[in-house]
Amino acid sequence: MPQGKILLKPSTLWTSVKERTEYALQCGALLSIPTEFEFVEQDGVRFLVRILSNLNRKKAAKEKQEKQSVISGEEFNPFLPYEEDLFVADISDTHVCIFNKYNVVDYHLLIVTRAFEEQESLLTLEDFAAMWACLADFDGLAFYNSGKNAGASQRHKHLQLVPLPLASSGLQIPIEPLLTATQFQDSNATLTKLPFVHAIAPLNPDWMRSPFTAAQATLEVYHSLLGAVGLDARQLGAYNMLATREWMLIVPRRQEHFQSISVNSLGFAGALLVRNAAEMEILKAQGPMTILTNVAYIQKEGSCNA
Repeated sequence: MPQGKILLKPSTLWTSVKERTEYALQCGALLSIPTEFEFVEQDGVRFLVRILSNLNRKKAAKEKQEKQSVISGEEFNPFLPYEEDLFVADISDTHVCIFNKYNVVDYHLLIVTRAFEEQESLLTLEDFAAMWACLADFDGLAFYNSGKNAGASQRHKHLQLVPLPLASSGLQIPIEPLLTATQFQDSNATLTKLPFVHAIAPLNPDWMRSPFTAAQATLEVYHSLLGAVGLDARQLGAYNMLATREWMLIVPRRQEHFQSISVNSLGFAGALLVRNAAEMEILKAQGPMTILTNVAYIQKEGSCNA
């Protein structure tokens, strides 16, 4: 397979993000959803829990999309074409970077394929090259919700990237204490305090110097992790993939919701989102780690399909 071309110039993404954020807010394309947050502790992790204060914008947009789909007879795709005012940068000849229109975290980026690919399809060399091209200038957490049961809301393939730290106070990533307690070797590992099926492996920050070299190494890690959690590449189930410059984590998914609370990849980094005070009460009563275990698979010997 011929190697693609990286279009993103080094050390330009963060500047573009800040400039384009100002523009997108001024023209009304970027509709941030305000939140409050608090920490809820369970099993040695201080989970960051955001509470939405206004969902009306997103709800109205979803209703508009549904009407458009009925009129056109085709499912609405917000990425083909994407909204020009949300454009951040050209990453490669296969991927573009745009803003998450209804962001709850500042500078929330989407790494979107230029041509339509299914969100449930395997990540590719080109996906990881685009991810590393962005991570080189944007110290963040990249993630992929593979399928509806993993929290994906759009069918068009896209990775997501949020800056670190995930909150202005606290650790870079809430699950950090579990990571520092694990001695990474050259192969896959599990975090002993996580009660659900998962696999984690180290990545090398030096790989950032060459996105396609990094992508080839990362692709091998990704396939190895899929195998470690019992996911068959030919008949892939729902899962969440999270990656920083230092590590990659994969968690197979059983369902999207715990009661009314939706969980995507960020939940497994220790960051959850609730829509109202009632959902916050459910989360506190059950415990965030318990919720994650319920939407994933309980850790047992052998397969994730237990």
